[in-house]
Amino acid sequence: MAKATTRKTPIRKRATKKKQTFFSLKFIIISLLIILFSLGIYHYRNAILYYFSFKTDKVLKEDKVAQARIYQILKAHKELTFGFDVSQYQGEIDWEQIDSVENKFPLHFVLIRATAGNNKEDSEFDDNWKAAKKHNFIRGAYHYYRPNENSIEQAENFIKTVTLKKGDLPPVLDIEQLPKEQSIDSLKVGLKRWLKKIDAHYKVKPIIYTGEKYYEDFLKEEFKGYTFWVANYNFFVENIKEDWLFWQFTEKATIKGINERVDLNIYNGTPKMLEYLTIN
Repeated sequence: MAKATTRKTPIRKRATKKKQTFFSLKFIIISLLIILFSLGIYHYRNAILYYFSFKTDKVLKEDKVAQARIYQILKAHKELTFGFDVSQYQGEIDWEQIDSVENKFPLHFVLIRATAGNNKEDSEFDDNWKAAKKHNFIRGAYHYYRPNENSIEQAENFIKTVTLKKGDLPPVLDIEQLPKEQSIDSLKVGLKRWLKKIDAHYKVKPIIYTGEKYYEDFLKEEFKGYTFWVANYNFFVENIKEDWLFWQFTEKATIKGINERVDLNIYNGTPKMLEYLTIN
């Protein structure tokens, strides 16, 4: 009688293959991250050297990469015009000290929050407004629009608060929020009512401030006759676009004389061109 043969169970290698695949993917991902990081370091090499070289007076506790990006963008746009914007959130400002960023990039203009909604006046507006004029900044006032409040009442709030003079920038409508109690179409009607009333009062077309996505999705097509001040802090966006009158490119700048972080802006033109934009 023939012996019964015992069949050996084949060794399964599937788990090992899965493990190898996992480590291969992990290696690829880590390698890509290292490459991207290295490219970022190389791209910002001049700015990084500026901040981490022999400047013993430079003390940065956080946002070092953000500060390097700010330096890089300012340097790349040195032919244009730089400014900043403030509100009560920056607290009391020492205007005597403000003249530039890093003692290298002169500041020519400031946009100041005046009002919000139908009844709010920025607590620092009066002081900031007078100080900006006294220290020879081209100044502008903006209104923070609340979508769920009456647009005409909001316009009246701005009008009773802000007196514009020769040399001031046109009034600015700041719209960032989406409505909770109305449609987008109703919001657009309200914005147009605000703009029309402000235009009729000051005899100058207002500027609209908003984020880039808001601008592209809701405002660009329907508000073609207006100029825009656009906010975009994206790390990979390094140049102002042709259709942006102003670009707010960071909210993390440090300026001597202001204790809190502050927004920086680029006007898409020379200082002389900015003067032509003002009320005369």
